[in-house]
Amino acid sequence: MFANLPQPILVNEVVTRDGFQSEPAFVPTETKIELVNALAQLGLNKIEVTSFVSPRAVPNLRDAEDVMRAITRDTDTTYVALVPNEKGCARALELAVDEINLVMSVSESHNLANMRMTCDQSLEQFARIADMSAGTPMRLNGSLATAFGCPFEGNQEQDRVLRFVDAYLERGLHSITLADTTGMAVPNQVFELCQAVRQRWPELEVTLHFHNTRGLGLSNVLASLAAGMNQFDASLGGLGGCPFAPGATGNICTEDLVHMLDEMGLETGVDLNGLLHQSQQLGVIVDHDLPGQISKAGPRSLTRPLPESVQQLMQNGRT
Repeated sequence: MFANLPQPILVNEVVTRDGFQSEPAFVPTETKIELVNALAQLGLNKIEVTSFVSPRAVPNLRDAEDVMRAITRDTDTTYVALVPNEKGCARALELAVDEINLVMSVSESHNLANMRMTCDQSLEQFARIADMSAGTPMRLNGSLATAFGCPFEGNQEQDRVLRFVDAYLERGLHSITLADTTGMAVPNQVFELCQAVRQRWPELEVTLHFHNTRGLGLSNVLASLAAGMNQFDASLGGLGGCPFAPGATGNICTEDLVHMLDEMGLETGVDLNGLLHQSQQLGVIVDHDLPGQISKAGPRSLTRPLPESVQQLMQNGRT
C-alpha cells in the first residue's frame, strides 16, 4: 500500500509561533528561546520561530526580535518567521532570518478576516516583499491558507488553488505551503490536490500544513505522502490553531507524526524520545493538557510488565 513513498520525510516545527500565538497566557521570552534551542537539536528540518506581526494583533509574539536575536542557530536547521507585510519583512531582513513565510487565504472572505485585505492586494504586497528581499539569502515561502476549505465559503475549487500557486511563483516565491487552516481536508481531496500540484510543478518544494480539528490530520498526511509529498508542518504536543478560523483547533502533533512515520519505516531523522521529553515540558509551560496522543500512551513499541496475577496463572498452567 505504501511501497513507493518519498524519503526522507522533512518535519517542520511551528509550536513557538503557531502554538504560542493563541495561548491565554504569555510564554516568557527566555522559555521560548530555550525551547527553540532544544528543538533544533532533534533533527527537525525547519523551526518557525515567531511572527513579525503587530504586537497589538498578536500580543503573545511581542518579543519576536528578542527571541530571534537570542536563539543559538544550528546550521542544519532553517529558522523561519511569519511575515504579514513589508514592515515585517524589514524586521526579518534586519535579523537575517533564513526564511520568511507569507500567508494568504485562498478564500476571499477568510483573507479579509485574517489579513484585512483582498487576495489581489495580498499578491501585490508579496511582489513588493520579493523586491525588498531580492539579492539577499533570505528565502520566501508562500502559504495558501484554507486551501482545503473555508469556514465561511466551504470548499475551494482546485483550479483556484493552482492559480494562486502559479501567482506565488510568478512573484518570485521559492516554495509553497498548502494549509488546511480549518481542519476541513479529507484524504481523497488531499491526494487529488497534491497530485495535481506535483504533476504541474514536479521540482517545487511543497509543505503540507494540516490541523487535526476533525481527527483527520494524520490520515491526510498519508494521502499527501501517497501523492509524492514529503514535507510537513507540525506542532509539539498538537498545540495551536488559527485564531481567525472558528472551531479550528490544534495543528497535527509533531511527536504523533514522527511516531507514525518511524513505525512505517520512513526516514525522518527526528529524535522521537527528545520530542516526547520536550512535549512533557511544554505541558508544564502552558499549564494545560495537550492534545497529542503518543506522549500519553507511549510509543507502540513500549511494553509493560505483566501483572503478577497473570504471571502466577502462567506458572500454574505450566505446572
